[in-house]
Parts: sequence; C-alpha cells; structure tokens
Amino acid sequence: MKRAADIADPAGDIERGEYHRYVLAFGSNQRVPAIGGPREVIRSAIGDLEDCGLHFLATSRLIQSVPVGPSQRRYINGAALVETFRAPPAMLMLGQAIEKGLGRRRRGMRWRSRTIDIDIVLWSGGMFAVPDLLIPHPMFRTRNFVLGPASEIAPGWRDPITGLTLRQMRARLMKSAPKV
Repeated sequence: MKRAADIADPAGDIERGEYHRYVLAFGSNQRVPAIGGPREVIRSAIGDLEDCGLHFLATSRLIQSVPVGPSQRRYINGAALVETFRAPPAMLMLGQAIEKGLGRRRRGMRWRSRTIDIDIVLWSGGMFAVPDLLIPHPMFRTRNFVLGPASEIAPGWRDPITGLTLRQMRARLMKSAPKV
C-alpha cells in the first residue's frame, strides 16, 4: 500500500507564496486491517495529510452518524481546518491519493460503505468549479454530520453562496430537524 507521505505534490501545482485554507470533512465506516476501526482510519488520514505538508489549525471531535444511502454501517465523521500552499485541484488529488492509500475503491453505487472519505467543504478562495470538484461542497448545508464538526472548528466561516456562517447554518439545520 502506497503511503501518503510518498506523495509530495501529486498535481505538481503547489502555489508557493499563497496560503489556502480549507475546511475538510472526514468519514469512515469500515476497518482497515493494518490500522483499525473508523476512528483510527480518520486519524491515520489526518496524519498522512500532515506528512504531506498540510498545517492543521483545528480538528473537531469525531462523532457517530447514521449512513446516507444504502450503507448499513454507522459512520464516524469529523472535520479539520487546514492551511496549505495547495490549490483546489491539488488538494482534491491529494485527498483522493490518501483515500486510495487507505483502501478506498471508487466503483459502483454512491454513498456506499467506505474505508475513508475526504471532502473539501469550503475554501478560503470562495467558490471553485471544475467537472470533478465543486467548492463549496454542494450538499454540506443539509448534512449535520458535516455541519456539526465544521461549525465546531470554524464557526465564523461564511458560506460564499448563502453568506451565513457555519454556526448559523448548523442552528438552522438543527431547528428544522425532525424531533426524535
């Protein structure tokens, strides 16, 4: 298995001199034999990202959530606020390389069980759109398992589309959530 530390700059486009900040979301609901359960898999992904030069400004608590879609296993989710010279396409490639190194296989149905999922939720540059990457993440506003951890680490970060802070979006989502 290739480790993320071996991936210096997968896209070859680290923009020297300009820092980018990102809110990243992590999710896992499968074990990786050499690493452990979902919590350990997420911690390993964070370590791999640090080894690749990302500076972690904050990490959220890890929470448990019910699956979206066909997966039957509960997820462990978290978020991180990171700083790097990597532009969005390079961040996407790095995240996918780490996912692959941790055993993720992209095939078949969406929202299925997975060893690790690393999503770019927000970027300090605002909006970004290419065929395989949309920032802000198109579904983060409706997912408490993303908004909860993200609002914990970057409560004042404003969504470039709605103008609301993560704290405000989470409060609205929780207010509209069905009472159980």
